[in-house]
Amino acid sequence: MTAAQSAKTPAPLPGGPVRPGPAAHAALHATARATVTAGFWAERRRVNAEVSIPQGPERLAEAGNLENFRLAAERATEGFQGAFPFQDSDVHKWLEAAAWQLGDPATDAESRDELTKHIREFAELLAGAQEDSGYLNTYYQVAKPEVPHFTELKWGHELYTAGHLIQAAVAHHRVTGERELLDIAVRFADHIGDSFGPEGSGRPHDSVDGHPEIETALVELARETGEPRYAELAGYFVDRHGGALGLTGDKGFDRPGYFQDHVPVREAAAVTGHAVRQLYLLAGAADVATETGDAELRAAVERLWAEMAARQTYITGGVGAHHTDEAFGQPYELPADRSYCETCAAIASVQFSWRLALLTGEAKYSDLIERTLYNGVLCGVSLSGDRYLYDNPLHVRDGHADQEGDKPRRVPWFRCACCPPNLMRLLASLPHYLATASADGTALQVHQYAEGTVSAPLTGGQVALRVETDYPRHGRIALTVTATGEAPWTMALRVPHWSADAWPITVNGTEPADGVAEFADGWLRLDRPWAEGDTVVIDLDLTPRFTLADPRVDAVRGCAAIERGPLVYCVEAHDQPALPDGSGLDDLAVDLTAGLSTVDRPELLGGVTVVTATAHRRPRPDATASAPWWPYRSATAGTPAPAGDPLTLTAIPYYAWANRDNRAMRVFLPTAG
Repeated sequence: MTAAQSAKTPAPLPGGPVRPGPAAHAALHATARATVTAGFWAERRRVNAEVSIPQGPERLAEAGNLENFRLAAERATEGFQGAFPFQDSDVHKWLEAAAWQLGDPATDAESRDELTKHIREFAELLAGAQEDSGYLNTYYQVAKPEVPHFTELKWGHELYTAGHLIQAAVAHHRVTGERELLDIAVRFADHIGDSFGPEGSGRPHDSVDGHPEIETALVELARETGEPRYAELAGYFVDRHGGALGLTGDKGFDRPGYFQDHVPVREAAAVTGHAVRQLYLLAGAADVATETGDAELRAAVERLWAEMAARQTYITGGVGAHHTDEAFGQPYELPADRSYCETCAAIASVQFSWRLALLTGEAKYSDLIERTLYNGVLCGVSLSGDRYLYDNPLHVRDGHADQEGDKPRRVPWFRCACCPPNLMRLLASLPHYLATASADGTALQVHQYAEGTVSAPLTGGQVALRVETDYPRHGRIALTVTATGEAPWTMALRVPHWSADAWPITVNGTEPADGVAEFADGWLRLDRPWAEGDTVVIDLDLTPRFTLADPRVDAVRGCAAIERGPLVYCVEAHDQPALPDGSGLDDLAVDLTAGLSTVDRPELLGGVTVVTATAHRRPRPDATASAPWWPYRSATAGTPAPAGDPLTLTAIPYYAWANRDNRAMRVFLPTAG
């Protein structure tokens, strides 16, 4: 299909990053609309809109990303800025973030004008750099013009970068209806389609890129243009994994499993390899299963998600245990101090889980999304919105972060800057992850709770809710019906798994009658005729709690974490009392029997509820000759009693750590005794 043919496609209805069509094999459809007007997410998104996104063009200019497009437009063959073949994708992700922000009702006119100006400038750069064939990748156009296209697929990231361009173009078209980016993306997608195909098809390439991303993008392009060819190409790429690349090499992580090429997706027993690559691939596979109804592929993505959640995911929702290869480890290999938990991997987890939530309608996927958003994702950007973390450990040891240059520490940008614009686009598009409508048009589901509005077209007419809440600081959520048809419909509210046994619910001030309210599989469904002004109030229990890991997680056996609602907490050295003898966080043991308390601290870290716990100091050997010099003891010797008086530990939400200094931090705390 040519760009001219695509131009005849009617402008689609507005939609978010994932928009299964009416014929998709999905339980839920992304036809609901949501706004976030106040509260926790409104503040984080305000910072994203006023600080992070506006800084993007300057950061991209400083890093040379924009200059590379100018060089490509001039057909230069030297002077490439940077060292990575995927640097164009930073520009594409920023464009996607800008597009979603442009469509946000909270964006003021001045900001819209500024975003529109930059989008047009960037679109002109991309159009000028694009080759006549449709190909666009400045690394191979400027730095390696002698290398034939799509011949360095293992590390070249050509299709990965193209995928991010397509996603940016789809976002821009969905928000504005304009085609300046979409036409560029369609030309590139057509070139890719002409270049790849099964053996004997007459196309020059029969393989896939070493970094998945093109798969989700092509499915979304098919949904946007109405051209099924793109979704078919996505399915081809998904099924090429498991023998297409034949990867070998001398690097420790240069192996088939690192690229998910060791076994076909349909046969894989567990997630493995580079975490972002794996989850982008599975997100694409879920998209293909949604479009085609492929039962075998659907079973595979559900099985792999379950394996990931049960045995490969940190309490924060973060994934990726290995620093060396940014990869999943073995089952239950979840070290706290050496956890990698790349910010992009947490974002990829949200993307994968959201597609499964739409495909199946099951609440557990949105449960993991909530956990990951509040903890594994949000920790990646500072409260000020201008400093970032690439990897997000759960433990920084005493003394480690005091050494200059030690990671992790927040920085304004990265040499490999995949995470900052990825955060920008997720936060800008966040309202699209809050609510859905059922495929049969009889129910509205609220997946995530934020102050604002929710609406959806159901079979009985347009329905709308006003949501009032200070969640997650407080557990009360009030939903008022502001529009409804005459026919009954179902309001479905997700009850988080950590609150499944404590959630008082009222409808117009009274408990709902039998037959009106039904709770199953994480969803509280209220089915009745609704009238404007009807109010539902649910109170989720935010009592702080100690949480233990599965005993097979060796790294934190004998330790406990603190949680409150969806928030994981950590203790930072900054908040703790001075300890004698040079003791630090690693010398403390928490008392599980002493309970937990909460204190609202509006002046701290943008306003947080801290949790206090009781801890004891474990004795340290002194420097005398009579002191034990060996850190191991007989199992029959017992555990030394904690020393000194009890101490009060102050824990803060994990997302807010490393915003004041770079000292020690722990999520899991050893337990006394």
